[in-house]
Amino acid sequence: MGESRFDAAQVMRLEADAIVDAAARLDGEAFARAVDLVATCRGKTVLSGAGTSGIVGQKIAATLTSTGTAAVFLHPSDALHGGLGIVTTDDVAIILSNSGETDELLTFMPYLAERKVPCVAIVGNVRSTLARRAEVVLDAFAAREACPLDLAPTASTSVALALGDALAMAVMHVKQITPEEFALNHPSGRLGKRLTLKVDDLMHGGAQRPSVRPDAVWIDLVTAISGGGLGAVTVEADGVLLGIITDGDLRRAVQRADPRRLADLRAAEVMTRGPVCVRVGILAYEALRLMEDRPSQISVLPVVDGLDHCVGLVRLHDLVRSGI
Repeated sequence: MGESRFDAAQVMRLEADAIVDAAARLDGEAFARAVDLVATCRGKTVLSGAGTSGIVGQKIAATLTSTGTAAVFLHPSDALHGGLGIVTTDDVAIILSNSGETDELLTFMPYLAERKVPCVAIVGNVRSTLARRAEVVLDAFAAREACPLDLAPTASTSVALALGDALAMAVMHVKQITPEEFALNHPSGRLGKRLTLKVDDLMHGGAQRPSVRPDAVWIDLVTAISGGGLGAVTVEADGVLLGIITDGDLRRAVQRADPRRLADLRAAEVMTRGPVCVRVGILAYEALRLMEDRPSQISVLPVVDGLDHCVGLVRLHDLVRSGI
């Protein structure tokens, strides 16, 4: 059993070493030209490759698109059967091939040239036909594959993918893509929600928001908190937020009060004055951090406008449930 055990870690080391070697050989000038072509492209970036190189190309296209650069994958065989219609003179192409002699790609290349589409070759053989026909060549050579037979594309595809990722990240840097712009392309992910979802989207406002005046008696407080279903009620005068009363505040106040004067217990005596609150438009994730990152968590947070008028209540439960 010991002799037949496969050394998985060795495969990973071979692929990692191939990437390290490629990084050491990286032609900075050629890479900068490739970045400039993609970053200044007025159209889109067209990725193409056959076999596993094509699969890598699809991943690079997805990475470019998700980081603010429109990109599509076009299989060279499909290109020759009508797919070329997607390519315009404003585009730039990134062609992937380990050998640089893939027949479908070499047949495809002249039609890109006809459209005056500049080509960046990510290629394992910088002396290949593909490399000679490309405007920019990025060296993706791998001395050997991680396959025991040195046949299955493994180390070579890892190098090509790493180069594609480096290119995409460099283009993203040149374009100065902000976290907010990145989030626009990832609205359903946790990052996207954290950078786009606002308290306005989750708060309970209007008729859903229970409020009382400072002179409201305790039975009115019980009715307001129970009816609102939010576990809290705001105390307001002329629309201005004065305080907040949670169900916990009310229970503790009732416990402390003299039973003989319970009917006279007023909201102003029970409320937390000048409560922690947030402004309309603040990110929901910032509100979540404000409620959680403190010695005692806040379960309900008032939302106010620029005049300190309360416009809603947001619950910790709502923020957590949103998935931010």
